[in-house]
Amino acid sequence: MNQQASYATATDASDEAAQYLTVNLGSEEYGVDILAVREIRGWTPVTRIPQAPSYVLGVLNLRGAIVPVLDLRLRFGLASEEYTATTVCVIVMVAGRQFGVVVDAVSDVIDVLPAAVRPVPDMGTTVDTEYLKGLTSVGERMVLLLDVDRLLQPQDAQMLEVALASPEVKAVA
Repeated sequence: MNQQASYATATDASDEAAQYLTVNLGSEEYGVDILAVREIRGWTPVTRIPQAPSYVLGVLNLRGAIVPVLDLRLRFGLASEEYTATTVCVIVMVAGRQFGVVVDAVSDVIDVLPAAVRPVPDMGTTVDTEYLKGLTSVGERMVLLLDVDRLLQPQDAQMLEVALASPEVKAVA
């Protein structure tokens, strides 16, 4: 597939093209629907939540709103890495709720035509692909398109709602 087929330039982007913020986890590149992104912040420490899943780092106070923060490496079962100057927290909105996603770095914004999105290949039961909408290529790069709605499991969302109502977390606000 050539770059032109999968990557629309500003002059030929149609109303159908979707924009994705590309982020890095190690050598892999992921795309997050730009319409879900609210803010990109440098990494700052968070307040831990007792009994939260390991991938939920804690919460941060974002202008008075308590926002849960997930480490995307841990969510995907990757090895934890030390946070550096390029580590960022991307604040996304899902189902009316903000949460932060910690990634190694932010790359750029790409325009993706629907025809350029390929289905996620069946990897069997060894690889969990439920968080992916599809794949696209930009030049020689392969970008995995994330389904941010699926990053937080329903049972984890319920646990966070209870934890966020606790006095310890309200003290952060």
